[in-house]
Amino acid sequence: MSILRRSIGALLMCACSLPAYAQNPNAAPAAQRRDEFFWLGEINKASAVINTEEGLLDRAVAPRIAAGLRTVLDAGNRPGGPRPNLVITFEPLLIEAAGVEATLLHAGRSSQDMLATVRAAILRDEMLRIATSLRRVNATILRLAEQHAATVVPNYTNGVAAQPNSYGHYLLGHLAGFERDAERLRQAFARLDHSPMGTTVLNGTSWPLNRDRMARYLGFPATVDNAYDAAQILSSEIPVEIGALTGSMALHIGAFIEDVMTQYSQPRPWILLREGDGNTYVSSAMPQKRNPGLLINVRTEASRVLSLGVGRSIMAHNITPGMNDPKVTSDNVAMTSAAVRMLDGFDRVLNAMVISPERALEELNLDWTASQEVADILMRDHRLPFRVGHHFASGIVDYARAHDIRPSDFPYAEAQRIYAETVRHEMHQEGSLPLSEAEFRAALDPVAIVRNRRTAGGPQPAEMARMIAATGQALAAQEGWIRERRERIDGALATLNADFARLGN
Repeated sequence: MSILRRSIGALLMCACSLPAYAQNPNAAPAAQRRDEFFWLGEINKASAVINTEEGLLDRAVAPRIAAGLRTVLDAGNRPGGPRPNLVITFEPLLIEAAGVEATLLHAGRSSQDMLATVRAAILRDEMLRIATSLRRVNATILRLAEQHAATVVPNYTNGVAAQPNSYGHYLLGHLAGFERDAERLRQAFARLDHSPMGTTVLNGTSWPLNRDRMARYLGFPATVDNAYDAAQILSSEIPVEIGALTGSMALHIGAFIEDVMTQYSQPRPWILLREGDGNTYVSSAMPQKRNPGLLINVRTEASRVLSLGVGRSIMAHNITPGMNDPKVTSDNVAMTSAAVRMLDGFDRVLNAMVISPERALEELNLDWTASQEVADILMRDHRLPFRVGHHFASGIVDYARAHDIRPSDFPYAEAQRIYAETVRHEMHQEGSLPLSEAEFRAALDPVAIVRNRRTAGGPQPAEMARMIAATGQALAAQEGWIRERRERIDGALATLNADFARLGN
């Protein structure tokens, strides 16, 4: 297990999986990065304000400590400046800037609860990044579903064309899975969104710390209730849950992409990627080929997300409570950043798809995907047992394929003959096909089949309109959820910085 864990750790540390600022510290302005250094600074600011106002820190020394903290933070925010990511490497800089009295800030604190809070805050931001990208994907799918509500295409089961369906209905089916991912994300976020600060190590402290005020300053709505849970259990559990969440998104994206990739094996697909903009590329040897590079890249990213997510479980497996293995920020941000890249790439796929309704309908009319409707009509309108109607429809398909006959060209006389033979064999009685030729032809019309569905949640126009409206409302609520949490965090930090600024006055 130790060898496997080291291998997983090496994979997670791969630079290609890290956000830009983790690969290159100068890739983004330091002051804009909410990394470990940033959050250690915010925790120290909050400790200085709270402990001064509540009598745990002498008001006479507070301004000097605050000035030293500003010096450390200003230096770290300059290009190439020192941005330590651990308490034990941050504190020496603070002592150098403000004197050893700066360690008075450490009353009732530990690197365990501080780093647990730092990691929770970073993962909180990362989950909001994922939520934003996921919402964009869902909005794109909804737009396409509305656009293609009346586009009739083949749907497949077991890799074989099965029934006609609205492409918009198909997209709403995929969207339902992504909406569950969004729901799972909100639920996981709620479990993460608690402040561990003030729990110190294992069982708290004798210092009367104001944990609730600390949580509010850092943008958390509540504290982790159990001091042992804070750094020993929850902080190891959350990355595993996020790994499962991002893995679910990867599975949904992989399934969608494979469905599109299937079309690329056909000589005349009804769905392709728009050429240009890096969506496709020409084969180096075969000039006729347009390889779907974007699909391949996003599928690869989905596999990476799934691998990194499973890696979180492996790193958390068979360790004693509180060990650092699954908590490392760079590893967890590698996973979340890969998830954002995957979702953003998938959104590109959705926007690059070109659907040919004419070609899709042609494919439907080349095969017998409407044959079940014949059996359904005979049972529903003429009380014929379904199995008898099914055998009749199956007999038509067998005859048509043996004689290379399309549904639109099937001889009505042959349908009458096959019906009479089926009823004689299955029911031991004589009977004539109760469908007129016009009714028989209409039963094989893919467009009419989709339009005439009656199932709640089906592709018929009324149900499509209802589901599109409901999904639009859900997306608006999702956008509001993201906005409210961003505003709460940003507002809390603004309040903290305003209160901290007064310490030097």
